[in-house]
Formats: sequence, structure tokens, C-alpha cells
Amino acid sequence: MPSPTDNQVLRALPPEALERLRPHLTLVSLTLGDVLYESGDQQKYAYFPVDVIVSLLHVLKNGSSAEIAVVGNDGLVGVAVFMGGEAMANRAIVQSAGSAYRLAGGLLLTEFERHGDALHVLLRYTQALLTQMAQTAVCNRHHSVDQQLCRWLLLSLDRLDTNKVTMTQELIANMLGVRREGVTEAAGKLQKLGVIEYSRGRITVLDRGGLEALCCECYEVVRRETDRLMPKY
Repeated sequence: MPSPTDNQVLRALPPEALERLRPHLTLVSLTLGDVLYESGDQQKYAYFPVDVIVSLLHVLKNGSSAEIAVVGNDGLVGVAVFMGGEAMANRAIVQSAGSAYRLAGGLLLTEFERHGDALHVLLRYTQALLTQMAQTAVCNRHHSVDQQLCRWLLLSLDRLDTNKVTMTQELIANMLGVRREGVTEAAGKLQKLGVIEYSRGRITVLDRGGLEALCCECYEVVRRETDRLMPKY
């Protein structure tokens, strides 16, 4: 059975803070496509992923969308719980099935308002998340679909214990906010280079080093800042 400390944010909390929260953490199973909250929803819960990946998407009125961040065992879903907004202007949807610990938002807010070390952990994670959001916006504006796909795959791999990502090209296109044909072409290039193998909605990364070499600087910026702010203990 997964442990709360399999999540980096929970692991970084002071022991006394984690012990206060531990009795209230509920392990939940999440499947591909589950929506944790919609834009504008009041966030009643925070989720601490263990082996699930959650995509934060901005959805336009016409239904088109683009991913602004991914959250895995490096973080938490629901920063609005303690940042004062109570709601986010985006959708949180499960990108890769798995499990997470769910916590009532009020309990996390109470811990935050103790103004102890837990507050600093949560703020550092929020800064790392904002860095990822900003870099994603820059990447989407200035880099090719090939580079964006490489970045997306690397961010996903960092949050999984496998080299396989289960995701259709259509869903990847929705995440990146690009045409499906662009993803098909980009995936085809990576497959010809021997970096990935793509079959029936499953991408297997064969050469991570090659993937990193083909990626733009955006992945490294996010990875370095996340490691700086949320070191792995």
C-alpha cells in the first residue's frame, strides 16, 4: 500500500505536521479522464498524487484547451485551498491513472495558517508550480510541436515509475493545444530517430538521453527549479 511519504510535498512536511494530517488522508484511486475540479469550482479537497498524473488545463469557451501544468508525486492539486482564492480558473483532469491521498481543504488551510515550516513547504511548491506554468506558456509560444512533445513526455516520465506513457495522440493534442496532425508528425519523427515507440495509445521511451537532447530548454528550467525548491529527501 502506498505511503503518504511517497508524495514529495507530504514527505517534505515537518514530522509533527504530517502526523496531524495523517489520520485525515484518504487514499483514492483515480482513473484516466476523472475530473477533480472544473474552472470556478470551490475546492473542497486537496489531492497529493502518489502514482497518478493530473493535468491542469485552461479551457476556452469554444471547448478548446491547453495544458498549463502537470502534477504528479512532486506536488499537490488544489493550491487555491491555502492561497486564498478558494477556486482556480482551470480544470484538473487525470492524465495517467493511479492513486492519490485526498485531504479536506479546511484541514490543509488550518495547517498552513499555523505559520510554521509547513507554510514554507507549501509556498515553495506553489512557486515551483508557477514556474512550470510560466515556462509552459513560453514553450507553447516559441517552440515547435516536436520540442513541446519532448517536454511533455519528460515531465510525465519524471512523475511515473515506468518509461511508458498511455495517451492517445488526440489527447496529447488537447493537452498541448495543437492539431492532432502536428502530434502525429512529431511522434513519427521521434519514432524514426529511435527515441520512442508508439503503438495503440501507448508511448514507450527508448532513449531518454536522446529525448532530452531533442527537447528545448524549458524542461530543464522547470526540473532545476523544482529540484531547488522541493528537494528529494
